Amino acid sequence: MSTTYTITLQNCAFFARHGVHDEEEFLGQRFFVDAELDVVTGTALETDSIDDTVNYGIAFTVIEEIVTGKRRYLIEALALDIAKGLCQKFPQIKRAKITVRKPNAPVPGVLDFVQVSVEHFV
Repeated sequence: MSTTYTITLQNCAFFARHGVHDEEEFLGQRFFVDAELDVVTGTALETDSIDDTVNYGIAFTVIEEIVTGKRRYLIEALALDIAKGLCQKFPQIKRAKITVRKPNAPVPGVLDFVQVSVEHFV
């Protein structure tokens, strides 16, 4: 029998240049990311060892490198790349649900933000 637990990184903020429009690349904006990671326990909880689990400081850095790296036109593609990157870095992750919020989406109306969520299963 195996045990799983969930690690959540909520509202990680980064400045980046994603989007379809040229001005989005030129001006850039803040993006917010939530990561919900289902992790297979292994021995981490019994040994109380950071080496056997997902180090969320490193997970944050993985997210940051992807968000601030190459430009993506779709925040959906960005969310999938984050999920895959986290699962690649930490094989203990069996499900990564990534949510990306874009507060200044170029839409002809008033809204707080546009948000997408992608779930990636290993």
